[in-house]
Amino acid sequence: MNPIAFTTDHPAWITDAEQPPARIVLHQGEPWLITCAGVQLHRAPLTHVTTEAPPIGCAFAADLPKHPGAGPLITELATLDTVARVPNPWLWDAITTAILRQVVRAEQARKVYRRWCATHGRTLRTPAGALSLAPDPVTVLALTDEAFATTGTKFHRTALRAAASAYMLRHEEWEQLPADDLVKVLEEVERIGPWTASAAAADYTGDFSVYPHGDLAVRTWAHRAAPDLTLPEGDRAFAAQWRRWADNDRNRLHTLTLFTLTWGNHARTTHNIPPG
Repeated sequence: MNPIAFTTDHPAWITDAEQPPARIVLHQGEPWLITCAGVQLHRAPLTHVTTEAPPIGCAFAADLPKHPGAGPLITELATLDTVARVPNPWLWDAITTAILRQVVRAEQARKVYRRWCATHGRTLRTPAGALSLAPDPVTVLALTDEAFATTGTKFHRTALRAAASAYMLRHEEWEQLPADDLVKVLEEVERIGPWTASAAAADYTGDFSVYPHGDLAVRTWAHRAAPDLTLPEGDRAFAAQWRRWADNDRNRLHTLTLFTLTWGNHARTTHNIPPG
């Protein structure tokens, strides 16, 4: 069997060394437990449901760009061979996660997200322990400023409230949109700019061709995966170079970005590299 690298980029993933990575997702209104063990990704419903399990998206090293200028990076990324990721099946959580990642670094956003969910969301007992879902839009709209402050989300309250109101009105439409169109409609929401909209759309659809390619995480892991490769420092210049390497091909752009984030995810776990 070819090696498989599972992407545990979402802050809901519990990646303690003492147990396999685990998280819960809300799929078609029902909670599911997702766990990784070896080369197997398990999906188990936490209630009695008859719906199909959340889908798994896979990307393959064969679809990485062939651009000679990116050679050292591609060679390193190709060691992952196959990358698997569960797209976030709950659009509201994808939006929430992207908002909470605004301004702060990834590790801080992870802590804030977990505190936010544990304090105001729905907590379930699972074989992996107590895990929490994000508070739904109705709950968010009922929170006081003080309730936001207790979880370190006071800065994000305007965006979360605006997103909750818009989501309640339009989520059925949004959930059917392709990634590019979803980015556009999310950008119309107050305090959701291009970065947040793109990150949320990529998380929900699983299409990382729309991810903000100049993101600090992408730049950090690309530098560390290929330290001798000269890469642009600025986010816009980096994103432009990223697209050129992929020849603006959506699948290659998706694969390049997802593999880079997954490489960093595994490097941080395996080698204890501080998050960028």
